[in-house]
Amino acid sequence: MSTLYGNLCDDYFVNMNLNTEMALPSGRETVLNFFERVQKTYPSMRNFYTRDNGDFILEEDKDQEQHRWISIEPRRICSGCVNPTSAETAMEQHMLVLQLVPYMLSVSPLDCEALDFMIGFDFAYRGNHDEIVSEVFGGGPLCSALKDIPSALPLNFEPSMTIALEESCRRQARLLVETRTSAYQVRRGDFQEEPISIYFTVRQYGSLPPEKTYEQILLELQEESDEILRDYVIDRVVRPLAQAIDAR
Repeated sequence: MSTLYGNLCDDYFVNMNLNTEMALPSGRETVLNFFERVQKTYPSMRNFYTRDNGDFILEEDKDQEQHRWISIEPRRICSGCVNPTSAETAMEQHMLVLQLVPYMLSVSPLDCEALDFMIGFDFAYRGNHDEIVSEVFGGGPLCSALKDIPSALPLNFEPSMTIALEESCRRQARLLVETRTSAYQVRRGDFQEEPISIYFTVRQYGSLPPEKTYEQILLELQEESDEILRDYVIDRVVRPLAQAIDAR
């Protein structure tokens, strides 16, 4: 696995999401032609299926440590790369998708509701996710007001924060910790090994400027994401959670 993030977590993923204002094409020929063009570049993406909600998916075999996937939803196009060997490997896939969508899916730069660049980290943990997350990130009077209650057991603690990266608030960054422990598991003391996830997303809202392309905007989002991750998120969020899990 890449040493970029692979030494910090059990799995990581680099995703791109393009949310559109108008509904995307869903015709058989259009969808298949788009995925066939993607498959020419990535022949191992041979698993195609449709979900009950109408989403179209093309992906590699999920039993591989490293795998790719792309989906077309009613108003969103997603491209994901799990445990890529390098950031460039994931970006090449996302760039290909963004190069194809204007011509093959009729997605105009005006049609952009939001463009996301997201890095995610998964930590396998068998235990109360909310408890360990609250121990790592639950400092301060807001959390201690309830945590200090005798015999209190955390049932839902998923810290999240969104910030504006410039004055217009059209470019934002969001940090979210997602847990997967249920009240039933806490009540029985029977926990499954499931992932605790950290998601860091940099998002650009609105139609693109006339002089910009989707690819250019995504590169800007990646650069901003890399800088914030390096300077703030990795050492203050990702490593502390990984160390707390390792210590259990």
